[in-house]
Amino acid sequence: MLENNAEKLIKISVQGEAQHPYVGSPYRIDKEGRAHIVTATGGIIYNVQMGDSAMGWEADHLEPGVSVKNTEKLYNAALNLYACLGNEAKLMSGEAKGKKGFVIGIHGGVDHVMVHFPEDVLEDMALGDKIRIKGFGLGLKLDNYPDIHVMNIDPSLLMKLGVAEDGEKLKVPVTHVIPPYLMGSGIGTSTATKGDYDIMTTDSEEVEKINLSTLRLGDVVMIKDWSNNYGRAYLKGAVTIGVVIHGDSLKMGHGPGVQVVMTAATDLIEGIITPDANIANYLGIK
Repeated sequence: MLENNAEKLIKISVQGEAQHPYVGSPYRIDKEGRAHIVTATGGIIYNVQMGDSAMGWEADHLEPGVSVKNTEKLYNAALNLYACLGNEAKLMSGEAKGKKGFVIGIHGGVDHVMVHFPEDVLEDMALGDKIRIKGFGLGLKLDNYPDIHVMNIDPSLLMKLGVAEDGEKLKVPVTHVIPPYLMGSGIGTSTATKGDYDIMTTDSEEVEKINLSTLRLGDVVMIKDWSNNYGRAYLKGAVTIGVVIHGDSLKMGHGPGVQVVMTAATDLIEGIITPDANIANYLGIK
């Protein structure tokens, strides 16, 4: 069991509402310059959840489950910072009041927190329903691995990832290893403690070469040569572990989003290919 400082962390309530989808320009331009009109971010998604494919939907940046946002800008910043993967979420209003789910992603740019609820709960929900999240995980550290930074994950979910200790290194089950040159939108942000960055899927031959067509929402993946310790930057030898939290994109420089849960500036983390390394399995969603 990984020794950590979970007993010193603060558990805090943050809250938002089931966010209505919104549309500026309806067009998404692909790599060939063609315009598409497809489903985008926001709303309550009934037919896609964690464990389903991240690829091939008639959608752009598909957010599984319920997209949650607070209409007050500073409150929403706190919601996005304090909410962590695996945190408990509870409906505080509406016909499904009292029902519980889990945080399954924090999507940068649009600044949405995505929450999974069971299908029968979704049927009773309405846009605008209030959702409280017990934010827990900010400041999480591994006692015996000070050079490995952990973020954006509830300590209880971290313990379910199947991480194995091997001397000074950690071995983490992952479904895919992502080469550094495929990371795109989100590069250069000042912190990885909220939001995500995208795996670029513009090059279809490269997508097939590394088997990205099999990528699923919720997959735990390893990104080579990227440090997310104090922002996001290419760094030879660094390793990042993340979770796929939103779907593919038509736009150049974009693709499935990865939220960081573990990173090191040197090769202290090893990814072990494991087909069922998906948080849907760890949270009992599938």
